[in-house]
Amino acid sequence: MIASSRLPAHSRSCGRELFLRLALGLVMGGGLLTRASAADAPPPRPNIVFIVADDLGYGDLGAYGATRIKTPHLDQLAAQGVRFTNGYAPSSTCTPTRYSMFTGEYAWRQSSKRTGILPGDAPLCIEPGRLTMPEALRRAGYVTGAIGKWHLGLGDGTKAVDFNGRIAPGPLEVGFDYAHIIPATVDRVPSVWIENHRVVGLDPADPITVSYEADLRVEPNGTDHPEALRYRADKQHSGTIINRISRIGYMAGGKSARFRDEELTPTVVQKSVQFLERNAGKPFFLYVGLFEPHVPRVAEPPFEGKNELGVRGDVIQQMDAAAGAILQTLDRLHLAENTLVIFTSDNGPVLFDGYFDGAAENVKDHRPAGGLRGWKYLVYEGGCRVPLIARWPARLQPRVTEQMFNLVDLPATLAHLTGATLSPAQSPDSMDLSAVLLGATTENVRDYTVLHGISDTLALRAGDWKYIPATVQGKASGTGGANPSDARFAPNRIPEPLLFNLREDPAEQTNVIAKFPEKAAELQRKLDEIRQRATHVAP
Repeated sequence: MIASSRLPAHSRSCGRELFLRLALGLVMGGGLLTRASAADAPPPRPNIVFIVADDLGYGDLGAYGATRIKTPHLDQLAAQGVRFTNGYAPSSTCTPTRYSMFTGEYAWRQSSKRTGILPGDAPLCIEPGRLTMPEALRRAGYVTGAIGKWHLGLGDGTKAVDFNGRIAPGPLEVGFDYAHIIPATVDRVPSVWIENHRVVGLDPADPITVSYEADLRVEPNGTDHPEALRYRADKQHSGTIINRISRIGYMAGGKSARFRDEELTPTVVQKSVQFLERNAGKPFFLYVGLFEPHVPRVAEPPFEGKNELGVRGDVIQQMDAAAGAILQTLDRLHLAENTLVIFTSDNGPVLFDGYFDGAAENVKDHRPAGGLRGWKYLVYEGGCRVPLIARWPARLQPRVTEQMFNLVDLPATLAHLTGATLSPAQSPDSMDLSAVLLGATTENVRDYTVLHGISDTLALRAGDWKYIPATVQGKASGTGGANPSDARFAPNRIPEPLLFNLREDPAEQTNVIAKFPEKAAELQRKLDEIRQRATHVAP
């Protein structure tokens, strides 16, 4: 493997062999994890492992009702921890959610240029010097690491990112001690790993050039050479062909540094294992950005062709094994008891998202959004309600809760649990939900939340009620370069305001605004107040 060949031998063999062993255990029906026994005197502050899947739906895990996809490791995590049935991503797309969960501020408060679905050469959308969640933890004595998907931009925007030199600012300038990331999404160029400030394995004699404006006319693209593709793609995804997959954007050079899609998930596991081994004796915060089941979907051989739903089912099972490998490493290092593991997704699911890989045709009766309305990009429940699981054996009793939790609440909550300093002025939309997480209250401490979709569409969930204002008609915006007239975005055109009672109508099928106009007016006023509230984030 290209990526693994650059790792120390011990971590290379340990990480990959563990990943493959769990893969075989899944295929053969075994291989579940066992939890380490409790230490006599666990440290007062938890280690934190924060695992974020990419486009995983509310109904894609066995613990949330899936029967055609096998996710034994995450199901066991749910059985050992707290499973939220009202866990929300603050946005139905990737960059805005990641911005919010690291800053404690709704991304829609920033300009769409800074926090929309960013291209791979976009500048960093978090201001260096801002007190982010990882920076607050670092100041509190934690070692912090970011591995996998980044998609928050790189560089300061004053000039184009030079992927051939020192790449900054980036993760290390907003709170991370160590980073091994891809710049954006797997379907966007440049298709390389970046470790800290440098592209991994780059040959200086073969420099990288990236363009999102025009074909560089150096390498084949998907439009002109469909015969070279693993599977066909739409126009947006028909840029430079890398590893038999056409990407968004155009790239030349950097051949020795390019990742292979089949090696992405094992590399995340290997680097995560390394980080945990290096920092086992000190408090740590590890963010793991998994790639599944985002497009392009490519499974490693142990998973390829193993699920009846096709490649999307394959890669979700691959994702489960990756999470299992990280959890098993915590057991092996005797860290599980005092480690808070949080697993979630950045937004809801989507079947077709640019590549004709058969995911939509093979879905059968599986419901990726668990019966909720909508999908990625939209403010309906299917776009923003996500799996959310937390395990901390030393402090959390296993349970299922209907209490609301938004990922924007992580900064304030983790600050409280770790003793880190992060004020409401520094994370203005984040609520401290530590009492909810620890089971110290049955109340809904967060009784409302704002949800965000493409075109900066906002919705308000308050108690059992969900209000969605009418949207400006016309083409969608904030689609990351996709055709705004695409059918994926059509439901974002909302000609009249909507009001749903989610207790009675969780699938948002019946608009009751005519019966409860006062409630709709109340929620519109509340949404306006939240939207207009000045934040003036403190450094």
